[in-house]
Amino acid sequence: QVQLVESGGGLVQAGGSLRLSCAASGRTIRNYAMGWFRQAPGKEREFVASISRSGGTTFYADSVKGRFTISRGNAKNTVYLQMNSLKPEDTAVYYCASSELLGVLEADFGSWGQGTQVTVSS
Repeated sequence: QVQLVESGGGLVQAGGSLRLSCAASGRTIRNYAMGWFRQAPGKEREFVASISRSGGTTFYADSVKGRFTISRGNAKNTVYLQMNSLKPEDTAVYYCASSELLGVLEADFGSWGQGTQVTVSS
């Protein structure tokens, strides 16, 4: 299995930006579709974005479409989530995950990172 470690979270004011990174080890991410999910306090984990192995296809949750961008650097074995125009409701723990096939469901993804906290203040 691929091991995933997220970084880049932190505290930001509403309207600000953050870029999350997900560094993979153990296996190359070229063989995997990748995704980002998030879990807010008291809520279930939800889909944020996913990207195909080549990077040519992406999916986004409606709540982040136009504000977040998922990308991948296969040479660096890293996946990114650029988050712009952040809102307080984006506050959550953000998780990176890998999948054999491109999907949007939590069940589609097999390996998960430990998460990174993003807090957006109003």
